[in-house]
Amino acid sequence: MQLASTGSASEGRPAGRPVSRQVLADHVYEELLASLMDGRLEPGAAVSIDGTARELDVSPTPVREALARLEHTGMVRRVALKGYRVAPVFTQEDFAELMEARLAIEPVNARLACVRLTPNHLKELEQAVADLKDAPRGPSFAEFRGYLEADERFHRLIAEQTGNQFMVAAYAALGGQIQRFRLFGGVGITDADHAIAEHQAVLDALASGDPQKAEAAMAEHVRKVRGRAIADAPAD
Repeated sequence: MQLASTGSASEGRPAGRPVSRQVLADHVYEELLASLMDGRLEPGAAVSIDGTARELDVSPTPVREALARLEHTGMVRRVALKGYRVAPVFTQEDFAELMEARLAIEPVNARLACVRLTPNHLKELEQAVADLKDAPRGPSFAEFRGYLEADERFHRLIAEQTGNQFMVAAYAALGGQIQRFRLFGGVGITDADHAIAEHQAVLDALASGDPQKAEAAMAEHVRKVRGRAIADAPAD
């Protein structure tokens, strides 16, 4: 595994102001995520907590915290007595199951959010779509991570706008956005034009104030993402 070095743990840091554990964990998470997305950490490879800590010049604690976050996305798996390993890339069957779950949750999120949508929340969604349109599209993760962030933000904002803590938790548990973007490592975003148009359609439906229209637009988006993801994913 090759991760970008951060230099000395105290490099560039004002005396007496140590970097917080959360900041370190976020940094380690971003470094590991980039390595996973770009294929530097291959499926099945072991991820050493101590080795990663040495490479990034941090203690093992933020590495453990970052790996726990990645485990929730399905990008790594914890194996009893063996530590963490990189999870396989999703297969067509995996994506079919994931999108079935998204179809059960996200259209409902859109319907519920539409009822509660405020002008401020609408502006946030508009900004997410604008950021999606402006974001670079690859081929490296460093280049398309802004696109991923805007995509995920759009869907998360809709979930949060439902006002239902359980719908928010259900959406967060899917971890599906990041899994799909794993297919773009080395090639960049291949379906941006389609995806942006679909996000715009969902946004327009939400702005119309018609809950059924918002639900239908989100369902159509997820179905189209499902078709593209299954076409791009390995068969087994």
